[in-house]
Amino acid sequence: MTTRNGRRLAAVLVGSVAVLLALAAPAAAAPAGRSPDADVSVGRLVLDPTARGYQGSLPVTVTNRGPVATYFSIVVVEPVAGSLGNLSPEEACGFGAPEGNRRTATCSVPGGDIEPGESRKFSIAFEVLTPTRDVAMIAEGGRISVNVGDGEDEVADRATFAARFRSASGSLRNPVPYVQDSQARASITTAGAVTLSRQEDGSYLGRLPVTVRWAGDTAHELLWADATGLPAGVVIWGTDPQDMPGFTNFVVPGGRFLTGEQRSFDVLLRAEPETVAGDLGTVTFQLNTQWYGQTVADAEPADNTASFTVTAADAS
Repeated sequence: MTTRNGRRLAAVLVGSVAVLLALAAPAAAAPAGRSPDADVSVGRLVLDPTARGYQGSLPVTVTNRGPVATYFSIVVVEPVAGSLGNLSPEEACGFGAPEGNRRTATCSVPGGDIEPGESRKFSIAFEVLTPTRDVAMIAEGGRISVNVGDGEDEVADRATFAARFRSASGSLRNPVPYVQDSQARASITTAGAVTLSRQEDGSYLGRLPVTVRWAGDTAHELLWADATGLPAGVVIWGTDPQDMPGFTNFVVPGGRFLTGEQRSFDVLLRAEPETVAGDLGTVTFQLNTQWYGQTVADAEPADNTASFTVTAADAS
């Protein structure tokens, strides 16, 4: 990965750390001999079928059982990798180290300090990008804790929850376990050739049509491709629709994929004015799936490469 794209991917993690630091508000001091305390309770997380996978929200209630107004946070472990969304009312969250393949997140309880005896209600959104099915499903393993301040060492209470997938007919009865893919199922194809045409400033520019297909429901943040064999002076200048290029790599535009989704877009190649017209050689794109800073192994890696020829010619 080149420096430009590497900075972008690293910024995702650095930004999360910054958000976590922003959450660090000190808890109000309690009278001597008495400590802040709270409990947390959750409703059912029901994921309804939609045109884009399943969506739903988990009702949460945090109650201050301590003697003074106190700031609390929650730590959530998602039941399905990649499913955790936002709090409502919206509040700052930061992702921490995953447990296994599932993310954890620390979030402020919305509304600031909670008064003694007061209960604060909010919800957490979840989304699972998998095709809807005719049977109900369930995924166990969701967890939530309420913490004094933002410190995990000051856990006041814990609760567990499951994700319940409603069937396409609306039923929640007799659920079967939901099993998520652990390997990526992505593929890439190109138009096979691109011609770089001379521009008014003397540089050369070309558009290469590319198609990326996504067959599974593996947890992922983004897909990106790395180029090998780029001729001297030729770089990846961007994509259309636009996403971040890295001179020798690019991020597939459009964010996360739904199972079965296919996207076609153009990769823009640019060369300096010194580029010699004619056949410049063959370039290969290697497609990669990223999940929380790691590259996910692909079930069929042969589908993850595509080659094309590059030619430069003076504009007519």
